[in-house]
Amino acid sequence: MRQKRSSVRFKYMAGMIVDATGSGMYVPLSLLYFHHVTGLPLTEVGAIVTTASVIGLVSNPVSGVLIDRFGARAVLVCGYLLRAAAFCVYPFVDNAAAMFAVVLPVALGDTSYPPAIQSFVAEIVQGADRDKLLALQRSLRNAGMGLGGLLAGAALALDDSGFYVVVLGAAAGYVLAASLLSTIRVGASARPAGGRVSRRGGYRMVARNRPFLGLTLLNIPTAFAYMVLSVALPVYLTRELDAPVSLVGIVYAVNTVGIALLQIPVTRHLVTYRRTRAVALGAGIFALSFVTFAVLGSLSTGAALIAGVFVATAMFTVGELLHGATASALVAQAAPEETRGRHLAVYQLSWAVPIALAPTVLTALLSLSATGMWLLLAAGTAGSALGVLRLERRLPRAAVHPEPPGAVPDVSESRSTREVA
Repeated sequence: MRQKRSSVRFKYMAGMIVDATGSGMYVPLSLLYFHHVTGLPLTEVGAIVTTASVIGLVSNPVSGVLIDRFGARAVLVCGYLLRAAAFCVYPFVDNAAAMFAVVLPVALGDTSYPPAIQSFVAEIVQGADRDKLLALQRSLRNAGMGLGGLLAGAALALDDSGFYVVVLGAAAGYVLAASLLSTIRVGASARPAGGRVSRRGGYRMVARNRPFLGLTLLNIPTAFAYMVLSVALPVYLTRELDAPVSLVGIVYAVNTVGIALLQIPVTRHLVTYRRTRAVALGAGIFALSFVTFAVLGSLSTGAALIAGVFVATAMFTVGELLHGATASALVAQAAPEETRGRHLAVYQLSWAVPIALAPTVLTALLSLSATGMWLLLAAGTAGSALGVLRLERRLPRAAVHPEPPGAVPDVSESRSTREVA
């Protein structure tokens, strides 16, 4: 019997909340944990984590092959269990070699997660429902990450054993998330005939898909834009603008709370428009926010500067609201079903590479010219917006339109969606 849509959504979102809570407990403390437990210098800990992350990045194409061969759910669940097993071993790490042996499986699981989760969403929901589910996911994951951070803080406030509580709590979260998602059955329409995915052409099919590769390349400037809030903005506010350090936390809170509260209603409105237009508008607003940040360098400290920071941050948040969930739905639908895993693994590189390079690139640009960095980011995101608009006609119609033009909404389905969300 086919699972009820409400049951699928509930299990999926419960899994995402548990996953985000566990991640929120550990991610902020990843470097400090091994420094505290092993006594290794932070520089050595950072080098080990970076090396494992690079290996995970290089292995990214393998995850695409596994998704197409065994299905997104299998890769997703195995990735959760792999990371959970590694976290359970964390308390026994006492040297650099042992540390590398446990952080590598975590890096591999982290790398397989984005293409697997996007493929999984594409399998369990279709059309505008996909945008809505991704919006709900973004909103609740923000809340889960925040809750995880609070739980980690409470655990560490007790004594040094709090570090072990954090990693074992993260492991438990991954196991529970795997248990929830493993019970979601993929609809028959999502499976290829005969139960196996066609592997003809492999990554050659991705290389020949020019529109999809265009989407991937155009996402690189926007991916750098997303990294601004955590990498460049704190340094810019405190060093270039002489703003108090406390303002950094407030600005971050404005962004995360805004996403948590507004992502769902914004996306519900956006499903009546072309995805490409929403993605381009989001990138364009990113560009405007960066120009605003650049102008702030000419203002003196005071109320005007603080107000300008909040205006620019609000614009950045609006850009993220328009771009985030919609871009994920656009890319998942633009990927051919038979090689969706490979396509999304390639697309993930447009995120993974900027994430890896952003700390070095953005800080280098910031040291050369803060204004120049903001204007370069603005030019990149504006170019991305224009590129997506030009690419619109070459993308599959179903990818561009969440709801087919002229389609009559299903009243009962809309009511069910509202109840679940």
